[in-house]
Amino acid sequence: MAEIKKGDHKFYMGEDEQNPIAEITYKEIGNDVYEVDHTYTADELRGQGIAGKLVGKMVEFAREQGKKIEATCPYAQKKIEDTPEYRDILAK
Repeated sequence: MAEIKKGDHKFYMGEDEQNPIAEITYKEIGNDVYEVDHTYTADELRGQGIAGKLVGKMVEFAREQGKKIEATCPYAQKKIEDTPEYRDILAK
């Protein structure tokens, strides 16, 4: 499996940050919250748990930075809500 890399307000997989094969993007809203607004996985990678791994990487990053997540991306929101060990990271 390809390595998850840190980009400019994203985590991604692939050789090129501008044309990733999978990504999760975020922006900072306020001093203590990241808004996760998009996930993408190329068709050939779907069904392999890649998007879930990207959400996990985003959760790990937010915790390291001492921030919470507000997920406006429906996939990320559901994944975080459905994963008990991630729920504490959601902004209220």
